[in-house]
Amino acid sequence: MANKPTKKVVRVERKESKPPSEPTWKPTAEAKGKATRLRLIAMLLWLVAIAGEAATIIWVLNPEDTVDEAGATVAGEVNMVLLIAAIVVIGILAIIGSVLWKKANRADPAKRSEPIRFWIQNQLGLIISIIAFLPLIVLIFLNKDMDSKQKGIAGSIAIVVALVAAYFGMSFDSPSVEQYTAETQRVIELTGEDLVVWTTFGDYYHLCEDVPAVNLESSDPQIFKGTVGDAHAYGKKGITLELPEELAACGLPIPENVDEIVEEIRQERE
Repeated sequence: MANKPTKKVVRVERKESKPPSEPTWKPTAEAKGKATRLRLIAMLLWLVAIAGEAATIIWVLNPEDTVDEAGATVAGEVNMVLLIAAIVVIGILAIIGSVLWKKANRADPAKRSEPIRFWIQNQLGLIISIIAFLPLIVLIFLNKDMDSKQKGIAGSIAIVVALVAAYFGMSFDSPSVEQYTAETQRVIELTGEDLVVWTTFGDYYHLCEDVPAVNLESSDPQIFKGTVGDAHAYGKKGITLELPEELAACGLPIPENVDEIVEEIRQERE
């Protein structure tokens, strides 16, 4: 009788499956479209501002020399009124572009998990303000066709306008996909759905229409209703800290750890 072949037993290690990750917040098609339109307008305004800076440097800061009746060459003079007007216009364009860009970021934020992109997307207005003013300021103080008084006046105005534009371009409390995801999950846990309300006035959104803060008398009686992302796109900073009172007013159960939730929200804002 033939011997049975010896078989090698191979142990197959079982890989433990990872628990499904929590869903990540995504902007709606409407919010995405709104953000795209705002960004296109902002970029157009920034391009015009930078083009205005280039034109100011080329033509305003470099006036053509003239020839007098005796045939002598007379150095051109910088038109101060035109120079100051150009500085102000460039600043206005940069500021409006930055405001629109930050509105777009509220509707369609970047991810904190991508730090380089996150920083660039949120601080692009600051970057553009530097590009639109730094070369101009330097060339004003180095200009050979302006006296010290003219340089002082034009340079000071340019610095002030640049600082204002930089302030509006800087994002101090940048929104993120992670923030919206956490807030959406928190609202769903408290109310059962991603639905909040807010008014024109006030910095925060609320859990239902029945809370006192939503029904205060104001010049705009409208009550808006939408998702957490919609509320942020409208300009709201986050959920109110008055959770116990709001849950009671909405007829919703108050979780035992409501104080911990409020403290978490408070720490996230610091």
